[in-house]
Amino acid sequence: MGFKKRSPDWFKRRTYLHFDLPINREAATKLVTNPARVKAHAFYPMISFDINSTKIKWDKKKNKLVSTPKTRTIRYAAHLDSHIYSYYCEYVSELYEKYLKECSYEGSVLAFRKLGKSNIDFAFDAFSAIKEIGNADAIALDISDFFGSLDHGIIKASWAKLLGLTELPPDHYNIFKSLTRYAYVDRDAVYGRFKISAHNPKANRKRICEPDDFRYVVRTGGLISRNKSSKGIPQGSPISALLSNIYMMDFDLAMSEAVGMVGGKYFRYCDDMLLIVPAGRGSAMKSLAETQIKLFGLEVQPKKTEERTFTKSGGAITSNRPLQYLGFLFDGQRILLRSSSLARYSERMRRGVRLAKATARSRNAKRLERGEVAIPLRLRKIYKRYSYLGRRNFISYAIKAALVLDADGIRKQIKPHWKRLAAELKPGP
Repeated sequence: MGFKKRSPDWFKRRTYLHFDLPINREAATKLVTNPARVKAHAFYPMISFDINSTKIKWDKKKNKLVSTPKTRTIRYAAHLDSHIYSYYCEYVSELYEKYLKECSYEGSVLAFRKLGKSNIDFAFDAFSAIKEIGNADAIALDISDFFGSLDHGIIKASWAKLLGLTELPPDHYNIFKSLTRYAYVDRDAVYGRFKISAHNPKANRKRICEPDDFRYVVRTGGLISRNKSSKGIPQGSPISALLSNIYMMDFDLAMSEAVGMVGGKYFRYCDDMLLIVPAGRGSAMKSLAETQIKLFGLEVQPKKTEERTFTKSGGAITSNRPLQYLGFLFDGQRILLRSSSLARYSERMRRGVRLAKATARSRNAKRLERGEVAIPLRLRKIYKRYSYLGRRNFISYAIKAALVLDADGIRKQIKPHWKRLAAELKPGP
């Protein structure tokens, strides 16, 4: 299998708290390069927790932005288990990339690949395809509960197909079992059992518990749950994203060929699909995609489906409604950021500044009690997070998008942000 020829990229030093201890590269390499050890490896249960966020979107009926709670479950593997997943992910990923190069749809699969591109570039490619066709239908489809709906039989068959086999070798099969019949424990429950602080879990400990405690407290205590369904893989393991792409290989091929035959373009970013075809072909391609996706045990979310018609007249392209794609809006003429993205970032900025002010007031109150001079608000960190002076924030991303997409509309959208930030920084609560 060429294990000795793998690049060192698979190894990442992990320091989070889990049931086992972190190990160095040498020890990890001895494990992952030995198929017999991987075949016999006993995987620990994953740690499971929920990420709660707020989704902001425009409500047409209420004619205003509304926020709705959104929960996403993340499960992360133990240290040794993660190294195995990472190593085999790199190996299988090389086979997948080789497969794509021999197919007609290499440029259609966008997510979870080392393409050196961002969402800005992907959006540019999609909007350019619309401009090239001119009179075009654009169909955006979203798969419901993508990772939770992946059929285990299809994963297994697709994985073996990449290896050029009809069945998975024993080491690969052991990994497959750990990801399909995965076991997990709730993070809060296990932290509570061992009196671990959720705010500082690594205080005075290097692992959640010793092996004996795992056997007699975690396992015997009924803390372990298991996926008993024939569908679903954990979202959060180093190999899950790759497996989702492998799962869709035959679907991607079928849709790419069908869309290509009518002179269109097909793009898929994880569970988001975009079909761009000559005007009048959209309805048929939408029906085909919905029919094909059911063959893979998946469902399209009707509420998130978008059907847009672009019309070219006198050199200008217009649309019946703007198309939303990867955080951008395109109406044939202008490219804009989604208003919900701007609203979400503005709210994050306001909360961040107010928290910084409250922290500064608390610290200065203690300083004044000690007879020390008050310290001004630390602006450098705020500017780094919430202004064009930072390199990795929403504003810097928007500036890059405006440049790459040649979008004056985006520049106008973010122009007032500096004044809003300055207003929040004024003295006061």
